[in-house]
Amino acid sequence: MSKKQNINNQRHHHPGEPESTHGQAMPDDHAHSAISTQEQLASGHQPGHPTGEHAGHSDHAGHGMDDDHQVLSHGEHAGHSTAMFKNRFWINLVLAVPVVAFSPMFTMLFGAMPPEFPGSALIAPILGTVIFVYGGAPFLKGGLTELKSRQPGMMLLIAMAISVAFIASWITTLGIGGFDLDFWWELALLVVIMLLGHWMEMRALGSAAGALDALAALLPDEADKVTDSGIETVPVSSLVVGDVVLVRSGARVPADGQIIDGTAEFDESMITGESRTVSRTVSETVVAGTVATDNAVRVQVSAVGSETTLAGIQRLVAEAQASSSRAQALADRAAALLFYFALGAGILTFISWILLGSPDDAVIRTVTVLVIACPHALGLAIPLVIAISTERAAKAGVLIKNRIALERMRTVDIVLFDKTGTLTEGRHAVTATTTITGVSEAELLALAAAAEADSEHPVARAIVTAARTNPAATSLSYTGTEFSSMTGRGVRATVNGYQMAVGGPNMLAELGLTTPSGIAGTVQEWVGRGASVLHVIRDNSVIGAVRLEDKVREESRAAVKALQARGVKVAMITGDARQVADVVGAELGIDEVFADVLPQDKDTKVTELQARGLKVAMVGDGVNDAPALARAEVGIAIGAGTDVAMESAGVVLAGNDPRSVLALIDLSRASYRKMIQNLIWATGYNVLAVPLAAGVLAFAGILLSPAAGAVLMSVSTIVVALNAQLLRRIDLSPERINTH
Repeated sequence: MSKKQNINNQRHHHPGEPESTHGQAMPDDHAHSAISTQEQLASGHQPGHPTGEHAGHSDHAGHGMDDDHQVLSHGEHAGHSTAMFKNRFWINLVLAVPVVAFSPMFTMLFGAMPPEFPGSALIAPILGTVIFVYGGAPFLKGGLTELKSRQPGMMLLIAMAISVAFIASWITTLGIGGFDLDFWWELALLVVIMLLGHWMEMRALGSAAGALDALAALLPDEADKVTDSGIETVPVSSLVVGDVVLVRSGARVPADGQIIDGTAEFDESMITGESRTVSRTVSETVVAGTVATDNAVRVQVSAVGSETTLAGIQRLVAEAQASSSRAQALADRAAALLFYFALGAGILTFISWILLGSPDDAVIRTVTVLVIACPHALGLAIPLVIAISTERAAKAGVLIKNRIALERMRTVDIVLFDKTGTLTEGRHAVTATTTITGVSEAELLALAAAAEADSEHPVARAIVTAARTNPAATSLSYTGTEFSSMTGRGVRATVNGYQMAVGGPNMLAELGLTTPSGIAGTVQEWVGRGASVLHVIRDNSVIGAVRLEDKVREESRAAVKALQARGVKVAMITGDARQVADVVGAELGIDEVFADVLPQDKDTKVTELQARGLKVAMVGDGVNDAPALARAEVGIAIGAGTDVAMESAGVVLAGNDPRSVLALIDLSRASYRKMIQNLIWATGYNVLAVPLAAGVLAFAGILLSPAAGAVLMSVSTIVVALNAQLLRRIDLSPERINTH
């Protein structure tokens, strides 16, 4: 079971003690599932959705479809799936082999004629027609759409080239006009290579729908409704305002509401980003999707469906994704310019040769210009770079979901890191101890660890871990018995005959104790910096205290310094209190700190930074980060985080090393250089080849034949492919990134 799916079966809670914010507890097995549409979240779950620990994960049914079968709803690939391009590529590749083999224009390049037998002359025309109709259909439809919208791009350029090649080839095959324009082989190769390019391109595209699926999966499928006859399990969709539901320990709240019975610690990090659990009692509000971690409570429903806070976050994600998905790809802009260039060149070529009194040359030259104006290289220039970049990044633990994110990363001015689980480890550790005179640090840790040994609370685990890593404490043989937890106060146990207690202020108040003067100053300083403080009590006397904080990752220090050294500002955003955030910010040397920030405000903070003219990369791991991840120019999710964060982002870090952001910047800059180089080569070929094909140097006896033009296109494609392969030399491993 993954970290974010772990059910924390806590037996006690220290007051104010935090949960692991991205290791968010999941509800009981019967109480959660994934749903797949925004409408379902708004109206409640429908029966039949997958349940269990894998619900909502990208490799299971929660997302509804795999990467190959995701269908885009906008852009040049609207209505197309990755699988469609893949399948058509392989089928058309098989069909293209005999077309090329039986095309006279191609075989004559090698001084030979195609094999001849009855009907052999029809192989290329018949199979070429199948390729044009079947393989070319996506481009023809896309070109028509671009033509209707008056926004020419790659689809229209490809459609024009294959249509001209198709018509000219049939005219030649039928012997009309005596033209030698047998472009069947060129048509076949053009369609196959363009299908390959678009298949690779779509594999690199991210899917926005998954974020909404994963966000919806945070709600349970069913709720325990309190009725006059007892507890009744009902679909969440049937709840109405005023209903009372039982939220068991470890389960998620099914709808926004108010507690009417009971007290529990709630993990609200997925909504607020706050790293501490929050105690909620009678008359206080709880939010759908949050987790009751220690006790059961009864909640009266105040909002359901689209009125819940979780649904509001989902709307923010959807809006932000829609706004960031309108960016136009680099190759599309080049294709638009090239379309006008080719069309203009074709018209000028035809008119010029007509005026020169050579209508046959007018047709041949114009057809040649229009066919070779769509080079294979342009169709592969960007997809090849993206495919290789994606592969290289994956080996370095950087999963690129969206090609636009890769292009944009090189232009980022500021990286906005979420604190908990990103710059910090997302789990608490003992960072300091203080003891009264006569008690050593080792003795304090050993006694506290023995008292906490039977607890499964994250704070207890932190104390036990600290004792185990302290050699002196490990050498002490303390054993705890008669363990008991006191909700909201701490724990008690008998340790080697001592009556031990470990807890916070509430424990001291219950026992009528105060912090000893010798350690009071230190404890007060800890409290001032926002740390969690637990007192260790032996035989009703305070013998010391431990400080627990969300530990800063060592990699974070290197990442922040390296980003700043490269001229990129670093900011941190968190739902934690100001004093907690400032301590972490100062420790890492961060340029700007945003604290006490709610989810909707995280999204707003990104917008504010963008309003300053800054291009923002957001790095986060929680549900509360999802809107900001979608809104930023580049959203980067920590792989150890939630499904929602990963689906909202354009980039996912498979690990949790912040230095991987530097690898992404290096890759972005390198891949952009390759894109530009490839586009210069691809379009430069056209700038030179098209005028020659048009016959501008015919007076000097220099004329580019249709066959020679087609060969040059193939050479251009080879150059582009080899240039893209140079990206494989880049070393992107985080530990080797220059951090100075």
